[in-house]
Amino acid sequence: MSLSLEDTLLDLLAKAAPGKSVAPEDVARALDPEAWRRHLSHVRSTAVGLARAGRIVILRHGKPANPDQFKGVYRLRAATQETPQ
Repeated sequence: MSLSLEDTLLDLLAKAAPGKSVAPEDVARALDPEAWRRHLSHVRSTAVGLARAGRIVILRHGKPANPDQFKGVYRLRAATQETPQ
């Protein structure tokens, strides 16, 4: 792993089209294409930290979710000026 998890996540979001999101599985696969599943819990905890800091947005059903209370399937999007915190 040459990039840290946080760097990988932010790099994937920077490469995504404006307003587009990435799946946590995409982040995990970028870290370790063969054993990506073992990284999913780390992706989630890193995403929660970045969302609390206002750097990314966690989405549930296409809408911003509270990083401390969301459950289930989620996606990640870069934070924008218009994104509610």
